[in-house]
Parts: sequence; structure tokens; C-alpha cells
Amino acid sequence: MLGQYLPLAVLLILAAVFVAGSFATRKLLAIDRMTEAKLAPYECGIVPTKEPPERFPVKFYLVAMSFIVFDIEIIFLYPWATIYRQLGPYGLFAIALFSAPIIVSLAYEFSKGALDWGPVKSQVRSTMVSTERTTTSTVRRVGLDGRPAADATASSPSEAA
Repeated sequence: MLGQYLPLAVLLILAAVFVAGSFATRKLLAIDRMTEAKLAPYECGIVPTKEPPERFPVKFYLVAMSFIVFDIEIIFLYPWATIYRQLGPYGLFAIALFSAPIIVSLAYEFSKGALDWGPVKSQVRSTMVSTERTTTSTVRRVGLDGRPAADATASSPSEAA
């Protein structure tokens, strides 16, 4: 009975020997020279030149964790979808029970606004739009800055007539 686990035990022993040998070889052959470049944090192939201006918001991490959870759920849903007719009502109940906490957590994130990335249009409009603003006071004529007055008047069709 224990003979069937012999290949697994041999593989685990070989893995442990390889790890120990790698560490021992590094200690014996490598020169320890700690430089500023080796001690600096390194991420995604970009060496940081300055500190980030702000910390990542919690919403970013909520969305990242939700993405991972939904990826894992899809991995479990695929085998279920291939044999759902063979499982019958029990399989449907089991997958509903499996999906319920994830759907509830998604509803909670929606209710807390964790998935609202952009500004709400009604709030932005009510705080930014003023009654004193008109098209003549807010629209900047692009391309006319720095031109001589003769060129600006000649290019305007309403003033040329």
C-alpha cells in the first residue's frame, strides 16, 4: 500500500536536495556585495526614480481581489457546465450554493461604490456649471493665440463680410 507513494517520496527528496544544493552553491560561489541597486525595490521591470505620489486606493484592491475570485469561480463553473445535465437538480443546487456568497459580495461592492471609478455625472455638473458661464466666456479660440490681428480677422468669416 505504501509502495504506491514511493515515487512521490523520491520526488520530494530530490526537490529538497536540489533546493539545499542551490543554496549551498550560492553561498560557496557567489560574492556578497550589497549595492544600492540590489537593495532598491524592483517591480515590473521599472526601476523607481521617486516615490509614488499617492498610495493605491482601497477600491483598487477590492476590484483586484474580486477579479481573482471570479476567475477562480469560472474555473470551477466550466467542469460543472460540461456535465450539468448528468448532475440534475443536486448539481444545480450545489453550484447555486457555491455562487451565492460571490454574488452577495459583488452586490455589497456595488452598494459601497467600490466599482464606481469615474465621477458621478450629476454631482460634477451641479458643482462645476455656473449660470454666469456662456459660450463666449468659456470657449477658447484654438489657434488664434499669438497670431497678428490682421490674420485673425481675415480668417474669421463673420468679420470678413
